[in-house]
Amino acid sequence: MFRILKKDYQSNARCGQLSLNHGIVNTPVFMPVGTNGTVKTFLPFELEEMNIQIILSNAYHLYLRPGDEIIKKAGGLHKYMNWKNNILTDSGGFQLFSLSRLNKINDDGIIFNSHIDGSRHNLNCENVIQIQKKIGSDIMMVLDHCTSSDTSHSDALKALNRTAKWAELSKRFYNKNVDDKKQKIFGIIQGNLYKDLRKLSVEQITSIDFDGYAIGGLSVGETKEQFKDILYFTADLMPQNKARYLMGVGTPEDILLGVENGIDMFDCVFPTRTARNASALTANGRINLNNNKYKEDLLPLDENCECYICKNFSRSYIRHLFKAKEITAGRMTSYHNIFFMKKLMENIQKSIYNNNYKSFKNDFLKKYASLKN
Repeated sequence: MFRILKKDYQSNARCGQLSLNHGIVNTPVFMPVGTNGTVKTFLPFELEEMNIQIILSNAYHLYLRPGDEIIKKAGGLHKYMNWKNNILTDSGGFQLFSLSRLNKINDDGIIFNSHIDGSRHNLNCENVIQIQKKIGSDIMMVLDHCTSSDTSHSDALKALNRTAKWAELSKRFYNKNVDDKKQKIFGIIQGNLYKDLRKLSVEQITSIDFDGYAIGGLSVGETKEQFKDILYFTADLMPQNKARYLMGVGTPEDILLGVENGIDMFDCVFPTRTARNASALTANGRINLNNNKYKEDLLPLDENCECYICKNFSRSYIRHLFKAKEITAGRMTSYHNIFFMKKLMENIQKSIYNNNYKSFKNDFLKKYASLKN
């Protein structure tokens, strides 16, 4: 499923390929987030024309609405949303963590109230796999127990052991019920900010033969230094021959840090969420189009960008659309930001093949931090 094509000489950065049911994915890759079966503001063909090879959707949200049976009846999520390329589905463990006021977790699973209508539901390691089977995602994630950064060591250990138990049961159910040629499965490493628990979780989860392994439980309230420390430590322990996925992380700075540590896959709502709030990514950093200085600025969002938006529209015009509360404004900045992220990943890949990843990273960050918004 995954093969490494090139390793950087001066770091752990690597280029590879995922061979999935809906085509090849070149790594390192950023996966745009389409939680509800759509990347917000996009039509599928717009992502396809950028050569986006994989997106992320969320099994928890799709199970609640429109319902996994409706998606199955439609022939799977690919047909339902008319998407031709790959889909990874998150199990919903993080969403249930973030909506903790609505749920109760025990060793058998998670009992929760829907955030939509308050209805009562139960998710466990087996029915989460069954839901993702109906959805038809190319990569499915196991159910895990994510904890906040202020969790005690003893509580983090309980969550870690629960995650390991669920992972083993998930894989057993997957082996009996899922076509492994069409759908792959990843395990998730937890352990909070405790290195002994991270090490234990790596040992537990990698002892189960998953197709890839994800680092979970980061970007949940920890400091930037804690994030770096745990990322460095955990990534170094993970198997070399399997895809590595850093969940919920996707700013350019964090992606570059992850790639340097051998991470292959990233996802985050950051590019599209900031876009809808009038923030555009450029080679010189983020620009906030709400600022008055862009009112008469007739330059494109990024002078060096080749996307359709930058070729055809100015900062002034897009700012005007935001001020006029036109839906098109968010579409334009979202399109540009996803194009920016795709181009960043392509340039990262090129730098690894050219054995100059570290200099590329340093040059990018120096320029990216130069803009004073």
